[in-house]
Amino acid sequence: MAFEIDLSGKVAVVTGGSRGIGRAIVRGLSEAGATVAIASRKIASCEALVEELAARGGKASAHAFDAASWEDCDRLFADVTERWGGGDILINNAGKSPVEPSSVETGKDAFDHIIAVNLRSAFRLSALFGAQMVERDGGAIVNISSTGSLKPEAAFAPYAAAKAGLHVLTQSFAKEYGPKVRVNTVMPGPFHTDGTKAWSRSDGFADHARKHQPLGRGGEPEEIVGAILYMVSGLSSYVTGACLTVDGGHAISK
Repeated sequence: MAFEIDLSGKVAVVTGGSRGIGRAIVRGLSEAGATVAIASRKIASCEALVEELAARGGKASAHAFDAASWEDCDRLFADVTERWGGGDILINNAGKSPVEPSSVETGKDAFDHIIAVNLRSAFRLSALFGAQMVERDGGAIVNISSTGSLKPEAAFAPYAAAKAGLHVLTQSFAKEYGPKVRVNTVMPGPFHTDGTKAWSRSDGFADHARKHQPLGRGGEPEEIVGAILYMVSGLSSYVTGACLTVDGGHAISK
């Protein structure tokens, strides 16, 4: 078996791909040879990333996408199918983790929005692209969860529940679309990104990580890429319905 990752000829769809972990995943997939459909609410950032990849010889497209919208999921599927003929890889990375003052102060609209962004979009896109992959040459779906689904903080219930729900989607779709489509979860822990730097770069977090996490620090976005490439390539050909934790030992920390 050749231990080489070559995604040439594959079309990968990455939601939330314009920044943070998503941007690192987009770059990694492109460097491995995939054509990447970058989907995000920040279309200008998607377009800038397309230009960056093109300058390096890669192929990509930018798609305006609101993960809270069922209709946008349908439109993204239609756009990718029209532009590239369909998708071979789907990375459900779009997420949002607002923290309300307390559970009793969490309103219906806030709850519904968190579930829609983090869970419902992954369901709809997996259903659409997964069914398409079955009709084509197969493919791979990766859901990006969070160690927050295992160790939820106070007033964090909707987000943690949505991310925990991704594990259920992973196993259900692995059964529904196997053997042609493999579906897995990658579960990041604390990473330094644009959206987390307010706390992940704080002295308090750094001190806690040094004392309680085995690797003693937060992750850099590029450190998620190896797990993604493993899950979407032939190296994981006998892996489906699984969850790979990439967290510096956060899940087992005190």
